[in-house]
Amino acid sequence: MTTPDPDAPALLLIGAGDSLYRGYALKTLASRYPILLLDTEPPTWQNPYIADHRVADLGDLTALRAAADDLAAAHEIGGVLTWNEFAVAHTAAIAQHLKTAGLDPEAVRACRNKAVARALFDAHAVPSARWAPVNSPSQLRTATAHLGYPFVLKPAAAAGSAGVIRIDSPDELGHAYAFAARAAGHHGVTAAGLVAEEYLDGPEISIEVVAGPGGHTVAAVTHKQLGTPPYFEETGHLVAPALRSSVTDEAEKTAIRALEALDITHGVAHVEIRLTSAGPRLIEVNPRLGGDLIPHLVHLATGIDLVTAAADLAMGLDPAPRATRHQAAGIGFVYPKTAGRLLSLTADPALTTTSWCERAVLEQQSGARIAPPPASGLDSRLAHAVVTADTPAQCRQRLDHALTAIHATIDTTPAHSGETVAA
Repeated sequence: MTTPDPDAPALLLIGAGDSLYRGYALKTLASRYPILLLDTEPPTWQNPYIADHRVADLGDLTALRAAADDLAAAHEIGGVLTWNEFAVAHTAAIAQHLKTAGLDPEAVRACRNKAVARALFDAHAVPSARWAPVNSPSQLRTATAHLGYPFVLKPAAAAGSAGVIRIDSPDELGHAYAFAARAAGHHGVTAAGLVAEEYLDGPEISIEVVAGPGGHTVAAVTHKQLGTPPYFEETGHLVAPALRSSVTDEAEKTAIRALEALDITHGVAHVEIRLTSAGPRLIEVNPRLGGDLIPHLVHLATGIDLVTAAADLAMGLDPAPRATRHQAAGIGFVYPKTAGRLLSLTADPALTTTSWCERAVLEQQSGARIAPPPASGLDSRLAHAVVTADTPAQCRQRLDHALTAIHATIDTTPAHSGETVAA
């Protein structure tokens, strides 16, 4: 790893707990800038990559500001960055407080609240979904008259598809409301309420956009794979420039219009869109790097380093991203098919020796209690694999092969008497 000048201005990173980014994003940043970490727990695996740290509650802006000031007294801070969904608004406020480059905190808060964002999309004629705020079961019943069936219910300010559920009939309203409200409470966003939205048909994609001094630049289009309805768990992603078309070109324009409506003019954004039969429709805008290692897929497929771009923008630079590769890269996740206790989780040894399998990572330990989605959300994942290929079709084939090479044995009996099933 290249060591940056220790006397150069440091990058303040707020939150680095996402295990998918271990050994990737933080390592990339540390090769470019001295890193100061502000997180909820003392560093462990982060230690080789950071110059200093402080511990503070990411949800407490006063505590974050005090910790940032303490770091600023000991180091010159040139920029502030996060990829943590629940820290983006406070990160913008800290950047403003430290007088470094960043977004308007109000613009970030608008992104974080789906009801506020939908209202702005409506005001700026950005094609989105019909919607209604929901703060009670009676409001949910009222929303059905406006939206019809099927429609989607979700927390207004959660992330990672947590609490998102499709409702197909009146007899599902009670369960759906309890499911979405429980997820909102688990993520600490109950006060934002819920949002009911028109169900959008068609495949889902995301547009990865770099917003800088030169305007908005689309770096890549990510094609998403979703789990079984009525839930919306993301089971995989594919980045392949060869899949860009007139349809995705229109989606890119829609994404930029949405960013302009929300006044997102700085940083790297992850914009989610459905390619419906009526054209591209906005799902949501995230003013941060995409999760699920999407920036890594973009780098493998195109050569564009979104992590570096986000850091450079935070430090007040203009990265001017440009593709240098034209390949395909994909990630897939293994979920359990049944609840129980994990007895074993293995990957075929030959998998990691193939030139096209960039990584195959087992995420759970034997003995863990596991359950299929949506019981544990992203924590339900057993493993993930990243593959590369020359074409999208070949990438999908290799990804299917990689995922079938990962094996789990689960004890499903209450007393764990030894009866097992394969995941």
